Amino acid sequence: MNARLLLLTFALSSPTPVLADAIRVSLEGRAVLGEKLPALLVHIEEPIAGFEVKLKRSDGHEVAVKGGGNPGLTRRIELAQPEGRFHYEGALTVRFPDAESGELPLSFDTELYGALRLDVRKEDVDVAARRLRFVLNRPAKRAELTVLMDTGKKAFEGEVPFKGEAAGTPLELTWPAEEGRVMKISLRAFDTAEFYTGVDLYPWQVDIPHEEVNFASGRADIPAAERGKLDKSHALIADALAKYGRFASLRLYVIGHTDTVGPAAENRELSVRRAKRLAAYFRKKGLRVPVFYEGLGEEAPAVATPDETAEAGNRRAEYIIAVEDPVLQHAPRPPRWRKL
Repeated sequence: MNARLLLLTFALSSPTPVLADAIRVSLEGRAVLGEKLPALLVHIEEPIAGFEVKLKRSDGHEVAVKGGGNPGLTRRIELAQPEGRFHYEGALTVRFPDAESGELPLSFDTELYGALRLDVRKEDVDVAARRLRFVLNRPAKRAELTVLMDTGKKAFEGEVPFKGEAAGTPLELTWPAEEGRVMKISLRAFDTAEFYTGVDLYPWQVDIPHEEVNFASGRADIPAAERGKLDKSHALIADALAKYGRFASLRLYVIGHTDTVGPAAENRELSVRRAKRLAAYFRKKGLRVPVFYEGLGEEAPAVATPDETAEAGNRRAEYIIAVEDPVLQHAPRPPRWRKL
């Protein structure tokens, strides 16, 4: 999405001293599609009567532009072209006030590219194996990787070279073992034209251990006698936010579950309502981070049971601290997070 600006000043081929003093040409040869175009910059340094640029592109397209101006002025000649790399040959002819003229041969390359895309799936980040895989949509030149631990130390910070692997080739990075939990992986990938794009990854989540609230059968309101449990859970959540909040902006996710007694559709709706009540309780206690909730009903039991089994272990909730939507083990479908 970004690139180093390529600014080249052309060498004059046996120019007359007057031409060399009067005009200078430079090139912005690389550009991103939709942001700007490659361009010739004609810098007028002494009085001239005018100039003309004539170019022929490697695909046969011809460019002819006339201009002029006072000393100190720079004329920008944008080179509209298709996406990709092209070569130009031609000349710039300068007319002087005394009716004489001089010519500067031009020969250069330009590159116009669409946005560089970097794709990383959640399953491509394997923290346990200390491995990250990703794909670029253009040939790869190198990557810059930083792996930050919860101790404040960096397991890795450096550059990894590639060999121009073709677009779409799976690329892999690894890092050495380091004490602590991986909190942030920063990746910046460069293509062979030195365009780059990057992403910050937060491959972790914190599950808050807690005592379960006992709801009345079929009800979602929190009994007064159970609020002490939530107060203790709130304190644990606040501690986790204080510990990990220095690494990124955090969220709380609340997930509700039920046993298998009753119709599945009703259990799912009940679990959503209970999760919302729990989330609202934490918000009322002063939690200021974004809070999301979802209910999975009887679809993701902690204890496998037959239908219509009143298993207390399945009447539960999950409280998860994360930067991004958490990965739910054994969830039968992607959760539909609702923001409180």
